[in-house]
Order: sequence, then C-alpha cells, then structure tokens
Amino acid sequence: MRSLLICAVLASLAILTGCSKKSDEGEKAEAPAPVQVTSVTQETIRRVVEADGVLFPQNQASVVPKISAPVQRFMVNRGDRVRAGQVLATLENRDLAASVAESRGQLAQAESNYRNTASATVPEEVTKAQTDVQAAQQTMEAAQKLLENRQNLLKEGAIARKLVDDAQVAYVQAKSQFDAAQEHLRALQSVGKEEQVKTAQAQVETARGHLQSAEAQVGYSEVRSPIDGVIADRPLYAGEMASAGTPLLTVMDVSRVVARVNVPQSQASAIAAGQTATISQTGDSQKLEGKVTIVSPATDPNSTTIQVWVMADNPGGRFKPGAAVHAAIVTQTIRNASVVPASAILPGEEGGTAVLTVSPDSTAHLRPVETGVRYGDKVQIINGVNPGDEVVVVGGLGVEDKAKVKIVGAEEKEDEDEDEAPAPANAKDAKKDEAKTKGK
Repeated sequence: MRSLLICAVLASLAILTGCSKKSDEGEKAEAPAPVQVTSVTQETIRRVVEADGVLFPQNQASVVPKISAPVQRFMVNRGDRVRAGQVLATLENRDLAASVAESRGQLAQAESNYRNTASATVPEEVTKAQTDVQAAQQTMEAAQKLLENRQNLLKEGAIARKLVDDAQVAYVQAKSQFDAAQEHLRALQSVGKEEQVKTAQAQVETARGHLQSAEAQVGYSEVRSPIDGVIADRPLYAGEMASAGTPLLTVMDVSRVVARVNVPQSQASAIAAGQTATISQTGDSQKLEGKVTIVSPATDPNSTTIQVWVMADNPGGRFKPGAAVHAAIVTQTIRNASVVPASAILPGEEGGTAVLTVSPDSTAHLRPVETGVRYGDKVQIINGVNPGDEVVVVGGLGVEDKAKVKIVGAEEKEDEDEDEAPAPANAKDAKKDEAKTKGK
C-alpha cells in the first residue's frame, strides 16, 4: 500500500510539472517580439556612382632641348617649384655665339651694299645714260643736216651722188645709236634701277635671316620651363650631353589633379560632364571636391568599362599624381524623398522587398515596397510607406505579418537578448557555472 501511495504522489507531481512547463512555453510563445523602430523621413538623397582609378596632374611637360650640347649648369633640382619662362638649365654655346658674330657682320655688309646701290650706283648709271642719249641725239641731228645739205647740192648738180649716199649711211647710224641710248635710259629708269635695289634689299633680308637663326640657336642653349609647376624628374647631371629630342627635365602642374576612373557600362550612362564628385585616397580621410570634365565616348575593349575624368583643385599638392584613388560621382539629387535605414529593408514575396511597419497598437504589418536610390546606409522608398510611419530597423527578421511586437530601445534589446540565453541542462551544469562565476 505504501508503495502504491508513493507512486500515485510521484505521478501527480509529474503531471503538475508538465502542465507548468507547457504553461510557461505558451506564455513565452505568446510574448511579443522586442523590436527597434524609426520613422520614415523626408530627406535629400543622392544617386552616387563610385569607381577606382589613378591620379594624374592637370598639366605635364617634358622639357626637351632643341640642340645637342653638354649641360653647362642646372638651376633647379627635383621638387623645386618653377614658373613659366624660368631658365631651368644652360647648355654650352660658345660656337653658337661665334656664329652670331659672323652673321651680324654679313648683315652689316649687305646693308652697306643696299645703301650704296640705292643712293649712289644707280643714280650715276642713269646720269651717264642721259648723257649718252644727248650725245647720240646731237650726232643724229648733225648727220641729218649734212644729209639734207648734200641732197640740195645734188639737185643743183654741184656734188656727186656718192657723197649723198655716204651722208645717208651716217645719218642712219647716228639715229640707231640715239635709239639705243634712249632705250638704255628708259630701262635704267623703269626696270634696271628697281631690280638692282630689290636685289640689294634681298641680300639684306637674307643676311638678317641668318643672324636671327644664329641668335635663336644661342637662345636654345637656355632651357626654359613652358608651364608653372614642380620639377618631377631630372635624369642628367651637369657636364653630361643633352640630346635634341630627349627629355632633359619633367615639370608637373599639381595645383589641379585629374582622377581617371573606369566605370562599368551600366552605370556610365548616368554620368555627364559638369556633375560634382569627390576624390579620396585609400586609407586617407582627406577628400577633394571636383567635377566631371570628360566622359569617354568609347568603351575599353579589354576591361569593358568607360573612362571618366574628374578634375579637382589640389591645394598644397596634398594628393600626389600616380596614387590610387576612389571617386564618388553624384549623378542625381532627389529632394523630399521618403527615406529609411538600409536595415529596415527585408526580403519580400517573389523576390521583392518589404518593410515591417508598427501600428499604434504595437502590431507589425509587412508591407511590400519599391526601393529607389541607395546612398550609404539610407534607402529611398518610392511607394509602400508614407513619411512618419514607424518601421522596424532591428528585430524584424522572422516576425510575421500582424504579429504583436514590443518597441524597445537599443539597451533594452541587448538586455532581453541576454535574458533569453539558454539555461544549464541540469543541476551539475548550474553548479559548474556558479563555480566559474565565483572563481572570476
């Protein structure tokens, strides 16, 4: 009897214990899920295209000498700032200076010949030609008078016919000499004088051209900077041979820099010249504000990307050409957009997206939404919620539609998560945990 009584008591205790556990599990199942919420806000959000690339200077010049000569002296070193037109180096030029002196003498000689031709030689020849014309005219007139007298005497029978013929020949010869003298004078006055002066003047111009060429060669011995900038490279030393066509120095203008970034084709269609952008270096918090200047019209066949140039001011030369950079290009600015944190976006039905909204009675509602621009940790909601709606940002995953929730703060959520940690499996585990705690 005593054994039966003990068994009945134990069975009753087991039933009561099981009912208690089921009651506790039911209460836990029905307990509302703790969640954190935030309101849907209206903000300005930007569509940003990001890409990586390499930094280049705005302008760069390889200074190449026009003559081959040994370097006499360098006036700058690497890293020096220079101005446009500043002398950077000088080359040996003693032979060129001698050529200038020779050309200057030839010019002086040509100018003297020109003055002599224009003011002395030509006038003397004209005067002589005029004298010859006058003499030939007098001779012709005398021969003409003689011919006329003899013709009269022939009519009277006072002289022979032969004397008249001789006078006729003398007159013709005198007239020919007169005509030739007149033509010579006319040629000197119209063509000859002008051509002689032109010839002398051309000789002056030729000599002056030789002098200018020689002076230019001497000028080339002074190597000057074509732009403002910084000396980036100087491969030679004083005394070494500088060759025409080989860079002697390299000057970079780093006051402005250009980031050449490669953008995927799918994103490049939204980029246009004039859009604002920022340039940053890897591991550096500093940024440069710039603008898109060039969008390549062609796609790179190797990388299937489109190159975009972003130009920005570079005060103090903080960003160095050749560095790897990251560019963020603002392609669109949307004002008064409905915005939620990215953590509020949940997977929806049929591959869509959704958010959990919480009504005033602490009931969760799963709403499908259409998302737009994503910028940082913010997402634009095109439709599905309204500004001011409360959306779940933490704890929403796994919460069913129309389920009850409990809105908590960040600290409360952490405390509840700790309370939900699994209890020890048996008394021995509990004692071990207690001993560990005391030991700590």
